[in-house]
Amino acid sequence: MSQKSALKKTRGLGSAKDGTAHFIKQRVTAVALLPLVGWFLYTVMSLVGADYETARGFIAQPFNAVMFLLLILAAFTHLRLGVQVVIEDYIDGEGTKLALLMLNNFFAIAIGAACAFAVLKTSLGA
Repeated sequence: MSQKSALKKTRGLGSAKDGTAHFIKQRVTAVALLPLVGWFLYTVMSLVGADYETARGFIAQPFNAVMFLLLILAAFTHLRLGVQVVIEDYIDGEGTKLALLMLNNFFAIAIGAACAFAVLKTSLGA
């Protein structure tokens, strides 16, 4: 017995069967962000008042650079997934929804890449 309405059956618009994977990805990134944000806050508080070279030296340490990159990856993935849900739930027009979903993806990738570039440039001393 199908749960689709007659109109959905006619149009072929049923469930995308993607909700569970999306839910799991969002929860995994949220759990990953807990220790990463804690580490980040500790780092920021320990570097208050430090000069540029001290902060740069801290980021240049391999462990810290990797932690920053993991934070960026988890944060922007979580952001992209969360905004996607808001767009899908509250935007009615299909064209507008598609445009906003594309902008959401481009924004998250562009800003995440810029942050990762900054960390890599700072840590590698370029």
